[in-house]
Amino acid sequence: MPPNNQFQNQAPIPAVAAGGSSVAQGSGSNAGQPPRPKNPNSTQSSLQLSEIRDNMVIMADGSFRAVVACKSINFDLMSSREREGVEYSYQNFLNALNHPIQILVRSQRIDIGPYIDRLVKIRQNQDNMLLNVLMDDYINFIDVLSQEANIMDKSFFIVIPYYPQGDLNSLVGQSKGFFSKLFTKPDAVTKIDTVTYEKAKTEVKNRVDGVMAGLFQIGIQSIQLDTKALGELYYNFYNPDTAVREPLGDFTDVTATYVKKGQGEAPTNQFGGMS
Repeated sequence: MPPNNQFQNQAPIPAVAAGGSSVAQGSGSNAGQPPRPKNPNSTQSSLQLSEIRDNMVIMADGSFRAVVACKSINFDLMSSREREGVEYSYQNFLNALNHPIQILVRSQRIDIGPYIDRLVKIRQNQDNMLLNVLMDDYINFIDVLSQEANIMDKSFFIVIPYYPQGDLNSLVGQSKGFFSKLFTKPDAVTKIDTVTYEKAKTEVKNRVDGVMAGLFQIGIQSIQLDTKALGELYYNFYNPDTAVREPLGDFTDVTATYVKKGQGEAPTNQFGGMS
């Protein structure tokens, strides 16, 4: 996602065209012409986030977010004493918080297609006729079940915010209404100075450590999402259908062939053109 966050102590980033190439301002045939106004009703203008950096989400209003992924525990299979311990630990966890949090439960449909393809490959390599018949019945059962019922997977997250202007002022601002903020024209660039950013990194880390320690007392395993995981999370949220077919790849493993210019002139063919 294209970052539009800019620090005041750094040089401004040149404008980037839609194709990804850098465009120098005031050069070329369009020099002297007024810039074309941006569409205020575009999809990007409705996004509430500005940039993802250093395991944090920088929002358009200058606030920060950190996301902690949590594993679930089976509360129904616990004894009465274990349930009471979890309830008291959760109560102490909430009472120990000195900042707001958001608990997010996401339900996502599971794609059974890769699992069925894997079973088909195993069945093709199986020589036992009886096992082949059993696998055919099992594959048909899974295929029919996935078509008739929605097999869902639940994910649990805790969103930890940090507002440089203070949590109380932010809560007062949120009471004005969500739709008034959504349709209000935001600033083109979110400006954050270096001192505020470094303070936000420290405060967010302290809050994340406190939340993860409280979850550990309940018996819940948790981990903070890094920058790549946050990008994948937002990609899955905004593209639920595309994310199943086209997941984001690991760009750290992407390599390119290094091409070096040869010595001398390029060879030509008999018709005068380059071969």
